[in-house]
Amino acid sequence: MEPVRTCIGCRSRAPRASLLRLVARDSDLVVDHTATLPGRGAWLHPSIECFQDALRRRAFGRALRVTSPLDAKQLENRLNWLMDN
Repeated sequence: MEPVRTCIGCRSRAPRASLLRLVARDSDLVVDHTATLPGRGAWLHPSIECFQDALRRRAFGRALRVTSPLDAKQLENRLNWLMDN
């Protein structure tokens, strides 16, 4: 049976393979493609809608247990590029 994770944007459960794992590196949100980077991770559908929902709900900092502001611009650009292609 495939592992199931919860998207921090839409809060729905999905197979791990269909979600992106995110970690905080310094003050940036980084996509962890191999799901092996150290530290606490958060899971997000690769859609701009879930990204915007997570931003609106301030879910990134809460899920990653980070109190400082996180720069999500690189992640947003990546998701926009994925949606365009």
